[in-house]
Amino acid sequence: MIPRVHKQGDRTIGLLSYLYGPGTHEEHTDPHLVASFDGAAPDPGRDPAATLKELQLLLDQPVQAIEKELRPAKHVWHCSVRAAPGDRILSDQEWGEIARRVVAATGIDDADGAGCRWAAVRHADDHVHIIATLVREDGHMPNHHRSGKRAQAECRLIEAEYGLTAVTPGDGTAAKRPTSAERHKAERQSLAQTPREELRESVRRAMAGAASEQEFFDRLSAAGLLVRTRTAPSGDLLGYTVALPGDRNGQGEPVFYSGSKLAPDLSLPRIRERLAPGIKEPVVATDLSEGDTARPTGPASARRAATSPAWDAALLLDDRGDDGAAAAQLSATGELLDALAKTSSATTRDELRLAAGAFERASRSHIRAQHAQARALRKAAREIVYAGPSLGRGEDGAATAMVLSTLFFVVVAAARWHAQHQHAQQAAAARQAAEHLRIAYRTAAHAPLTELRHLGRRMPRTIRARYATTVHTVLPHLAETVLAEGGWDALAATLNDAARAGADPAALLREAAGQRELHSADSISDVLVWRIRHIADLPAHTPQTTTAPVPAATARTARPVSPGNHRRAGRPSF
Repeated sequence: MIPRVHKQGDRTIGLLSYLYGPGTHEEHTDPHLVASFDGAAPDPGRDPAATLKELQLLLDQPVQAIEKELRPAKHVWHCSVRAAPGDRILSDQEWGEIARRVVAATGIDDADGAGCRWAAVRHADDHVHIIATLVREDGHMPNHHRSGKRAQAECRLIEAEYGLTAVTPGDGTAAKRPTSAERHKAERQSLAQTPREELRESVRRAMAGAASEQEFFDRLSAAGLLVRTRTAPSGDLLGYTVALPGDRNGQGEPVFYSGSKLAPDLSLPRIRERLAPGIKEPVVATDLSEGDTARPTGPASARRAATSPAWDAALLLDDRGDDGAAAAQLSATGELLDALAKTSSATTRDELRLAAGAFERASRSHIRAQHAQARALRKAAREIVYAGPSLGRGEDGAATAMVLSTLFFVVVAAARWHAQHQHAQQAAAARQAAEHLRIAYRTAAHAPLTELRHLGRRMPRTIRARYATTVHTVLPHLAETVLAEGGWDALAATLNDAARAGADPAALLREAAGQRELHSADSISDVLVWRIRHIADLPAHTPQTTTAPVPAATARTARPVSPGNHRRAGRPSF
């Protein structure tokens, strides 16, 4: 149940005309009263003899009864109350009772019988509008301070009593929801998203890792959006608006939205805050023709490179340190998810788009982000975008699984961070994003882990037994669990790959097991596989024809991996 208190107005007849009218896109159907202050107000929707003027005069009577200089300049109070998507259709009687509870909770019509006059109009299945005039029957003004918060609190009670979706309370940082007119228009055109939602997603992707305003606007144009900019007489850029080429109004003109109307962090000033630190480090280049822009070595390389700053972000979120730095990591994590969704293969694309869309809500709060603290993560997003689409198989697919496993941990840490700060909507959004990431990770990890398990099963028993002994020595309390898991074969193959690379399998296993979240893992062995492969800088994907067992003598003399000689890494549970 989502209440919204709108700006106060000065024309009762104007709002009534809208509520009883057809709507801007003919979306209002059968407008009629479901409740009023006295239960007997005229209903121009159902009573042919009743008029809008008659209802307006009735509601305005207390306003007109007091001296003109005492009348409030904006005397029209307006609140809409909407059921959450997926809720059952409520009856007129139920909506009427909800309206009575909302006006009582907000102070518009209290229990002393001298409240304001009001009426509740329903013109759609999923919501009702309440109009009231802000002079009580006794001539005094109502105490409706913080009426929006009070309406929210009452709606939480209504949800529980009516068995409706429990909506987490907001904090004013959410993106603006599509209007009823926009949703009905999308339904008529059989669109999966409203233009506002599609534009929000497109602008977010254009922002992912962008280093300058010009690059941002170039990406918007390349995505096929119509872009308008607003400049001052001095020539300075003041703002921008975007539109979909096919989204037209009744006059056939494109419907433009400003960045701030799409989401609070997509306004030009907020975008400039993110761009301010800059991303000046050169990206690693390979085989460039003259005039080509530098590119990372490929999608797999860019994804592997993103794993370290993503893990650093997870650590920062869990360490409960600088809130401004943590907020910046959340914003940059959203950019990294957008970059991955933009460049992912068909096997993971849909889930990553859903994860990025859900995390969009978790990427901002009232805490001011110190964007310079997230420079490495934004650079990683930039390199993923410029590396191009992933093939989704081989090293590309395995590297995708590696970075998604880390991002899952980041998003879970984000949910905890928001919960600690009482950010209910953001925490819920992060948890939703984590579920989509879980699915995407499992899809990406299936093939490389299957190959590693096959390699592990092909290893001689003596070699497998040696690594089993290593597990018992390093992880005495977890060894039986690890060795009984289906992922043990992949872990054995990974330890063997590490030994072939000259590392000490026991030292790697000890460090990997010392990272967080191990005990809550669905598969401890799978978690250890990704940690070890990242710590030892092993290829994420090991073709079945390249791994051979390591002789015992070689394994005994393999040099240990020093904790100071590699990046710290960790993996979440899946």
